[in-house]
Amino acid sequence: MTETAEARVSRTRIFADLTPLRTSPDYRRLWFGNTVSWIGQGMTALAVSLQVYDITGSAFSVGLTGLCSLVPLVLLGLYSGAVADTVDRRKLGLFSAAGSFVLSVALASVAFAGIEDVGLLYAVVALQAACFALNSPARSSMIARLLPAGQLPAANALNSMTSTTGGLVGPMLGGLVVGWWGYRAAYTVDAVTFTASLYAMWRLPSMLPDRADGGKAAGRASVADGLRFLGTRPNLRMTFFSDLCAMVLAQPRALFPVVAVLWFGGDARTTGLLVAAPALGALLGSVFSGWLGRIRRHGLAVLIAVGCWGGAIAVFGLARQLWLGLLLLAVAGCADSISMVFRNTMLQAAAPDEMRGRLQGVFIVVVAGGPRLGDLVAGSVADLASPAVAVTGGGLACVLGVCLLGLRGRGFTHYDARDPQP
Repeated sequence: MTETAEARVSRTRIFADLTPLRTSPDYRRLWFGNTVSWIGQGMTALAVSLQVYDITGSAFSVGLTGLCSLVPLVLLGLYSGAVADTVDRRKLGLFSAAGSFVLSVALASVAFAGIEDVGLLYAVVALQAACFALNSPARSSMIARLLPAGQLPAANALNSMTSTTGGLVGPMLGGLVVGWWGYRAAYTVDAVTFTASLYAMWRLPSMLPDRADGGKAAGRASVADGLRFLGTRPNLRMTFFSDLCAMVLAQPRALFPVVAVLWFGGDARTTGLLVAAPALGALLGSVFSGWLGRIRRHGLAVLIAVGCWGGAIAVFGLARQLWLGLLLLAVAGCADSISMVFRNTMLQAAAPDEMRGRLQGVFIVVVAGGPRLGDLVAGSVADLASPAVAVTGGGLACVLGVCLLGLRGRGFTHYDARDPQP
């Protein structure tokens, strides 16, 4: 293919760029293994929630499963990133994936034994979250070593497709499997699907973190050093500020059960549609992500995407027709997926390899904790004023916040992927 033909393909590409899957067998195995295991984890998450409710009949008890997974993610997020910057990331990824596999087998074994113990389910959920907290920084840090910088946006779009597909397809399949064959079948399927992730990690080469001096990292990486590094790197710091702006100021999901009834005259099924709409939008954003590789101003793209999220949420607060509300939430989800692609790409391309694990640890804390803070903000404002004020006001606050970030971070708006500066 001539250079002119390649440029023409790049200009006309609409669907997700599959180049990373074609050029890197290691990334291809890792992506496929993660996709299969994400679907299995989605099945298990729903199955555990259903089983807890069957045992207790309490919605509060079901809600505690979310807390059991949140606490390990937040507490271990920063530390797991430091571990990923100290040891062989392949071994860490393999060890944590093996731990998740053993826990899935444990869930299946307990179900086959007929044991109904909510405390045991909570413990397994917490340990699974701990394994994920260890696995995620290691896995994310590997991608920049497996692919050239120019393929990172495409790879991150494919990774977004993986997580979104797992979040959508996994619970749907979990509901069907539990309904037809019971909890034992759902947990068994999850255990089997995890073997794909284990195989992918097993086939990877050794990945000790690189030091700035060209050697391999040795000794214990400090969380404090990672935070100090982030404090002196304005572009990387802005990726977290922009995400917090969206997730804390304009996160309406806690109000979905309320607005489903008050605004759209619906019920639990309507709430389910509202929850699914952003995920569907994110999936579509990943599927039609071929054009993202042509964007060079990644910082500006992040600010525009987050501004679009806030704008769509603000207008959603004014919508009183269900189809329009779902469309706006899908637009918001699409914008969020685009923001995520460029934020991850900046973390991978602009950070030195010896710091990537710790920055991914911060990413886990922000992604896990930000939406929960947003739930608290939205619920508090809705109680003090109204759901409409909480949603529309939050969206407008997000847009304003993004504008202020852009004015104060001129270097971020001028960030160029051809010369990534942290």
